[in-house]
Amino acid sequence: MEGFDGHPGTNMLANVLCGQIKRENVRALDLDFGEIMENGSLLTNTYPVPIPKGEYSVCRQLTLGKTGEKLAKTKKDGQHSHPSVGQAGSEHEHIVLIPEKMRSIKAGDRVLVAWVENEAVVVDIVTK
Repeated sequence: MEGFDGHPGTNMLANVLCGQIKRENVRALDLDFGEIMENGSLLTNTYPVPIPKGEYSVCRQLTLGKTGEKLAKTKKDGQHSHPSVGQAGSEHEHIVLIPEKMRSIKAGDRVLVAWVENEAVVVDIVTK
């Protein structure tokens, strides 16, 4: 830089400022634990204020429904028997229910939260 040849401190200051700017703009993904409160809000370990339901994101897997609700229905295609229940080989369909391990989040759940910039995203339910 012209005019700063005799001032090594200027170059040092510029390097420090460039380093700070780079660190400010690149933020690592932060993971956190949280709990779903009775009103549906999310309270995380690192953010002291409950985040109201609808103001945080939830991964799609955690929005399927309650345990025992209908997840899907099979297509009526082909025939097979169910001897254990006395059903002869006829064309029929099956209802697939949501198992406990695939249910939506609910009050009292301990959850894993990813902070993406300023947004909390519930990734999954945490169990022991």
